[in-house]
Amino acid sequence: MLKQVIAVVLVVLVATAASAGGYRYVSAEKFKEWQENGKKTVIVDIQVPVGFEKRHFKGAIETNAFPAKSEEERKRLDTVLERIRSTQDDVVIVCPRGGGGAKNTYDYLKEKGVEEKRLFILEKGMDGWPYGEMCVSGR
Repeated sequence: MLKQVIAVVLVVLVATAASAGGYRYVSAEKFKEWQENGKKTVIVDIQVPVGFEKRHFKGAIETNAFPAKSEEERKRLDTVLERIRSTQDDVVIVCPRGGGGAKNTYDYLKEKGVEEKRLFILEKGMDGWPYGEMCVSGR
């Protein structure tokens, strides 16, 4: 009995530690599936202008907020809040590599009242996106 209790406690601790980061990610494969199946999403692209111009997703909202650290960069995200609030669609944050800039954006949107259950970071960002044919290039 004691071994079972210890096992349950360990499982709970491991699960808690795994979710401690608090960020939700969507894999390239899953996001590709969403796109192909027409799942409605709000795509918040924080890449710098040259990155956005190089390639982005059709319908992505260009914010140029990367890395979303300074007050000025975070203010650029305010432009998408009305669009996000006007729908219940999931929000996918796209940055160059799916790291710190995306986390900063996630945190900011959450602070502004966007429900966390709607927020996703594209795993590995645009640099790690393997399906180039699904992107828009140039302007």
